[in-house]
Amino acid sequence: MSGHVAALCRHPVKGFTPEPLTHADLTAGGPFPCDRLYVVENGPSGFDPAAPAYIPKQRFAVLMAIAEVARARTRYDEASGVLHAAAEGHGEISVDLRDEAGRARFAAWLGPILGDEARGELKVLAAPETWRFMDHPLGAVSIINLASVRELSERMGMELDPLRFRANIYVEGWPPWVENGWEGRELMVGWAKARVFKPIERCAATHVNPTTAERDADVVKAMFDNYGHLLCGIYVHVMSSGRVGLGDACTMPADLSAPAAVETA
Repeated sequence: MSGHVAALCRHPVKGFTPEPLTHADLTAGGPFPCDRLYVVENGPSGFDPAAPAYIPKQRFAVLMAIAEVARARTRYDEASGVLHAAAEGHGEISVDLRDEAGRARFAAWLGPILGDEARGELKVLAAPETWRFMDHPLGAVSIINLASVRELSERMGMELDPLRFRANIYVEGWPPWVENGWEGRELMVGWAKARVFKPIERCAATHVNPTTAERDADVVKAMFDNYGHLLCGIYVHVMSSGRVGLGDACTMPADLSAPAAVETA
């Protein structure tokens, strides 16, 4: 059984505006293109660009900690490295994130928007080489099953915007929650082959409405109350390179009855 790709998104600055795509070229062993290239430090995080290592997202300006992050609407020009940002009451700004001065300008512009919620000095960090500021140290590419989000919405009695889950690939056509049993299995994502690493455990970032920047739904509690778990979406590792585009097939693993293989870090 196949689903199909309903949406593709990248997040050039971790925690900020998802950017829709028509296609993406996935690379074996690599992250989603132009995703989580930058992050805004909320006080010293301990990140060392010379020896990059996973840092918990709580040390950054992200939706889990600061809902006001969603007030800044951002758009990144990959070719020029320029980030365009705007926020109601704070005007617009365009800065070159490849340049230290440009990153400092964005941090200074962002300060009044985040206000007292930013407990430390804001500083924009750039990911070195192939490093990415992912929520999980081995979470390369993320996929959301839209049927799972719809069923959760029905249980909560409200329509949840799937962008709350900040995935790279959104799929239609899979039964709800079937993806939670796919750990270690392989599937085709467009023309790329991927292996499911693990389901994604959700946090308070999902409580923030991406349109209003308000915490208007306790998604974590609703998931636990209704399903006894906090899992929504899957991380996959790209095994063979290929392009994925809107409307492309996203095949389910062929044999759901066989025991899943366990992938170790």
